[in-house]
Amino acid sequence: MSLSVLLNKTSSGKQFLVFGIVLLSSIGTITAQQGRKNLAAFDSKKYHFGFALSGNRSDFILELSPDLTGGDSLQSIINQPQAGFDLGLVASWDATKNFHVRFVPGLSFQDRSLEYRFGKDGESDLKVRRTESVYLNFPLLLKLRTDRIGNFAAYAIVGGKFSKDMQSQEETNQQLASDFILRLESGNSSVDLGAGVDIFLPFFKFSIEGKFELGNRSILIQDDSRYSAPLQSLKTRSFILSLCFEG
Repeated sequence: MSLSVLLNKTSSGKQFLVFGIVLLSSIGTITAQQGRKNLAAFDSKKYHFGFALSGNRSDFILELSPDLTGGDSLQSIINQPQAGFDLGLVASWDATKNFHVRFVPGLSFQDRSLEYRFGKDGESDLKVRRTESVYLNFPLLLKLRTDRIGNFAAYAIVGGKFSKDMQSQEETNQQLASDFILRLESGNSSVDLGAGVDIFLPFFKFSIEGKFELGNRSILIQDDSRYSAPLQSLKTRSFILSLCFEG
């Protein structure tokens, strides 16, 4: 059997293009408003609190097992990104006006899908294994911000987080299920990288932020089912676009 693996990765270029257009539109709006400086004393406070609303697009970074044999009927595995959303609280400690430490605990609703295509007697059989996760996230982020120009400042963020999937099926007994599922560990960790723009409005600070979350450990539970056996590693990956509000 010849195994062809098709990986439909997140379209990072298109996401950055859309994100860039949004940033440029925001900068144009702020430039037109530079005659008035909103929240002039905002940076004099050491602590700020708020909330974040986000949309995400999530999939897997997968590696195939090198032990696949010719007797397997598997023809391909297709990685299909899915959409979800996040809700989070924002707590920020401003060590300096350019260096901030952020803690953004919250819930992330992430869906991912793998399509397995099996061949038998000249016919093709498609099996979809969709994983629905509700992560409780505990991220710690470092925010590096430029000096404020009028009501605008740009920033980059880097950090990491630990997550717990509150909807994990890691304890599911495969022998009792009507069909095998793709079992994943409930614990996860990731590296977060992104950038954004702070917009100072009359009564609060509004931020638009794009971020990649890249899992740094495999969460695959290898139980030798027809869905886990072809895989050596499964790591999570998400692109998240957030709207943040801080007072």
